[in-house]
Amino acid sequence: QVQLVESGGGLVQTGGSLRLSCAASGITFSNYAMGWFRQAPGKQREVVATIGRTGNRSYYVDSVKDRFTISRDNAKNTVYLQMNSLKPEDTAVYYCAASFALSGLPVKEYDYNIWGQGTQVTASS
Repeated sequence: QVQLVESGGGLVQTGGSLRLSCAASGITFSNYAMGWFRQAPGKQREVVATIGRTGNRSYYVDSVKDRFTISRDNAKNTVYLQMNSLKPEDTAVYYCAASFALSGLPVKEYDYNIWGQGTQVTASS
């Protein structure tokens, strides 16, 4: 069964940090680019960061550059999102997603066809 399971969300004060994890099962993890997306109340889902299948390439939306870091451990079938200096505008449900990509770095939502259930991140001022 193909499954992505996120963990690590929660409530944190402005300026704090959280680390999200996403464990994959049922896929050959190293054949997939991975991405983190988020959806705030009343807004469309947006890409946050993506990482290529080997981990040597990554993409970040401008609003999180220099604050968030995406990484992956192919031996553990897990992708991470380290979030530092959190702001209230980072509050959203964060989703992990997978895209079959032997080459290149998908950055669009429509490139991803396997999704997790989401985890809530709230940065409170």
